[in-house]
Order: sequence, then structure tokens, then C-alpha cells
Amino acid sequence: MKKLIAIALLAMPFSATADYLDVIEFKLNEGCSFSTFMQIVKDFNAQWGAKNAYASEILTPIQSNNLVSMYWVGRTKDAAAFGKAWDTWRTEGATDPNSVAGKLSARFVACSTNLGRRGYDVY
Repeated sequence: MKKLIAIALLAMPFSATADYLDVIEFKLNEGCSFSTFMQIVKDFNAQWGAKNAYASEILTPIQSNNLVSMYWVGRTKDAAAFGKAWDTWRTEGATDPNSVAGKLSARFVACSTNLGRRGYDVY
């Protein structure tokens, strides 16, 4: 039985895979409510993220030295998938303001200001 388990373990592929987190620190612009921003996030996830293997959620501070900033956390299966999604987002938004990415981008710009961006592998 031990030999069978050992053979099964050796036969399994051992590839290191990691989710990728796209973390954007942002603040809401004056006149934009949190509920308005969350509707944009909901629309993003449904209209664009689902088609591009990218899911996002928002972190709001409860205890922090910075109670103004919020954090967008986008997740893809790996950095390569993020790169593909980013290329699609940038191309669509820049070339066609009437595309899904173009319209969502305009809504994000009207409602929030990005303060920083980071990327992380998650193991």
C-alpha cells in the first residue's frame, strides 16, 4: 500500500502555481458614494471580469493607520492571466470609449482616484 501511494505521489505533476492579486489603493472622489462605487464594481465583475477570468472585491479599513484609503483586490489564476486581462482592458478602453471597458473605466475615473498599485503572487 505504501509503495502504491509513493508511486501515485511521484506520478502527480508538481507544478508551482499561484493566484495573482492586483491591488489598487484608491479613495472615493467627492460626490461619489460607496454604494455608487460598489455598483460599478458589481458591473465590472459581471460585464467584464467574468469574460476575462478576473474577479475583484473591495477592502475597506476598519482598523488602520489610514482610514481614507480603500483597496481594490483583483484576482486571476496567475500573473500571465493578469497580463492578458490587463492588455485587453487597456486596449479596449483606449481604442473604444463605447466598449464595456471604456464605459467602466470612465465610471471608475469619475468616482475614484487611484493612489497606488501593487501585484502579488499568492501561494
